[in-house]
Amino acid sequence: MKPIIPDQVQEALEEFAGSPVFIHLETTNGAYASHNDKNFFSAGAFIRNAQLQFIHGRIAGEGPYRIGLETEIGWLYGEGLTDWEIDEEGRLLLAGHDPDGRLAVALELSTTPFRK
Repeated sequence: MKPIIPDQVQEALEEFAGSPVFIHLETTNGAYASHNDKNFFSAGAFIRNAQLQFIHGRIAGEGPYRIGLETEIGWLYGEGLTDWEIDEEGRLLLAGHDPDGRLAVALELSTTPFRK
């Protein structure tokens, strides 16, 4: 993965707009913190292979970034994104890594389901 360049990510988002896509979105902090400090509140979210069609995708911020996908009935967004790539299968992979390089958030778009 490489650091996000907003114009390039915006262009990639536009390639997916208007077509059905599969979404992978997850956040985590518990894998790194709760076992070290029992007073730390661990939270996370995970969704994989939810299919939707978005009207418009937008990247915002000055880094870490937020990416929102506008659908006909609402929004989906991931915040804290720092890195990205288009992989060999044409999937848009975005991740947010903390200062130690640990994954904090992932937002991925694909025209085919993600493997289990």
